[in-house]
Amino acid sequence: MKRIAIIGGGIAGLAAAYELTRLAREGAQVDFVLFESSNRFGGVLETVREGGFTVECGPDAWITAKPWARELAIELGLESELICSNDDTRKTHIFLTTQENPSGRLVPMPDGFHMMVPTNLDVLDHSPLFSPEAIAAYRAEPTRAAELLASIPDHDESVADFTLRHFGPEVLTRIATPLLSGVFGGDVRKLSVRAVMPAFVKMEREHGSLITALQSKPPQPETSIFTTLRSGLGTLVDRLIAAIPAQSLHLHTTVTAIQANMEDGTRPWTVQTAAGNRLASESFDAIFLATPVDTTQRLLLPLDPAAAQLLPTESSSAVLVAFAYADASRVPLPPGFGFLVPPAPAATNAGTPHLDSEMTVSSNPTLILAGTFADQKFPHRVPTNGRLVRAFFGGAAADRIARCNNDEIAAIGRLELTRILNANLPISAAAPAPPPPAVLTVVRRWPNSLPQYAVGHPARVGELETRLRAHPGLTILGNALHGVGIPDLIRDARQAVRRVASEQFPTSAPTTTRLHA
Repeated sequence: MKRIAIIGGGIAGLAAAYELTRLAREGAQVDFVLFESSNRFGGVLETVREGGFTVECGPDAWITAKPWARELAIELGLESELICSNDDTRKTHIFLTTQENPSGRLVPMPDGFHMMVPTNLDVLDHSPLFSPEAIAAYRAEPTRAAELLASIPDHDESVADFTLRHFGPEVLTRIATPLLSGVFGGDVRKLSVRAVMPAFVKMEREHGSLITALQSKPPQPETSIFTTLRSGLGTLVDRLIAAIPAQSLHLHTTVTAIQANMEDGTRPWTVQTAAGNRLASESFDAIFLATPVDTTQRLLLPLDPAAAQLLPTESSSAVLVAFAYADASRVPLPPGFGFLVPPAPAATNAGTPHLDSEMTVSSNPTLILAGTFADQKFPHRVPTNGRLVRAFFGGAAADRIARCNNDEIAAIGRLELTRILNANLPISAAAPAPPPPAVLTVVRRWPNSLPQYAVGHPARVGELETRLRAHPGLTILGNALHGVGIPDLIRDARQAVRRVASEQFPTSAPTTTRLHA
């Protein structure tokens, strides 16, 4: 019987454990143990339910177009829990600051945008989001198809360089930077376009013009962009745990090292663990590393230093603070799903914004990176007349704020949200009333949770996976390699389990567990 270790109990590790459970139930000769160092499973997936509010402490949904999370939810009996985002009111606002209005205001992105690419150029003329120069750059892009095809580099490039080639600096600053920072928390000058925007790279290779590529696509059936569970994504974690044998799940257990066994007749891997003062060593046929990238690197380094160095070397932190209010009328919001904050613009001699070579994505006009109007995105998340707003801090700001206590983080979030939301209120002699006290405040810190897919990432991943073939039975899961979304993590974990379960391993000796005082 194959004995498998899963290290890390986030959604990737749980999906791997579930798939192994399913295969064993169907007759596969596999056994496994899942080790999680913290006091709970689920990683960044966590839901707080209190007073009729459903508060997500991490991601609140997945992309509907990616089917793997939905498929898993249905397998777990959660089909009746699936709900879609309220796309009838879907708007994303940009907190726009200019020299003329340095205090900023929320400006909705025009309809029909796919990331930073419009499908209908006419809507640009009615939007205050773009200057005449940016609108002209958008209108010129389809006419530059041949030029753009010729400009495609042979090597990977940054999201910033890719966007600049197509649309120029203002689109990069106002749209691409906040959108990508909201997902990856990273610097667009470093993020690999081939890793984080592969569909757009493919469009460019086929059409030159991204606008032309999107306009040439046949009409698709309308579906909501996001899907989630009515009772929160924590329910997905709960169902996975319930489906996995309890004896296979080990909380409060830190894996301190993994080693390759050289002796014939033994299982090829040893996992060393610490649970309080109790140290142990166990032998396995295969290991799934489903840990955060810094932990994966630490465990891989003694085994294969060159492979460890191919993992992402930088990660971005996030801090979330959510405010639940009993009376929505006292916390007015513009229609939509939320807002993004671009970096503060510098000024050229002509007075138009540009991306300064020294600017980083942390130079925001506010500490907040993004905000979600959760009750407008998913009305099922609040009681009658309730309001639920989530604010996110990212990058360097998150690292600084994470050192504050929860009350201080909540106070910073409240002040920043008030300033952003009040910026759109009519100017009057009376100062706008502050929001009422929240009936529920939730704060979460997610240190180093988003690995940065730097330029050259796909090539490094290919080289890493080649090196891992020299270590049969060792597989890396999680968000370090192939994507950060919930569906991607589930797909990769389940596919990897099916592959490993079908592989032939050397004849193994009986399982051995060595305990140390």
